[in-house]
Amino acid sequence: MCGLKKIHPDQFEPMCNPIAQARLLNSRPTDFNIALGLCVGHDSLFFKHSDALVTTLVAKDRVLAHNPCGAIYCAEGYFKERL
Repeated sequence: MCGLKKIHPDQFEPMCNPIAQARLLNSRPTDFNIALGLCVGHDSLFFKHSDALVTTLVAKDRVLAHNPCGAIYCAEGYFKERL
């Protein structure tokens, strides 16, 4: 049944699971977590389920095709005039 929901049912397809990510870090335990590249909504779930304090370093966005660090990587090139 789960394979039917995949884009390519016969191939590995990773998925975002912010609750499992928070639980994994809770099992360590961590003192402070940094969210990097989580979608809006998924970041809220991560914050809710994390035992440690959390801050966001970079949020995912659609402007850069879900590549939030793209502008940083290209700061001296394509984005130089735009930043």
